Amino acid sequence: MTEPTALTVSVNGAPVAVAAGTTLDALVATLTDAPTGVAAALNETVVPRGRWTTAALSDGDRVEVLTAVQGG
Repeated sequence: MTEPTALTVSVNGAPVAVAAGTTLDALVATLTDAPTGVAAALNETVVPRGRWTTAALSDGDRVEVLTAVQGG
């Protein structure tokens, strides 16, 4: 069986098409260019930033990306 060329994942509740083999770090990079203050969860589990490069996405995955903001 061949791997699909596109997957659909939910990003912060919205469906997003990504290429097969996309990792969490690549997806996050399309959402924010913030070098720090970003957290990501994959299927309700927080993924440490050091593991983003090896966290491959699968069709139907749920991703939540949070960016810390300062203000008062």
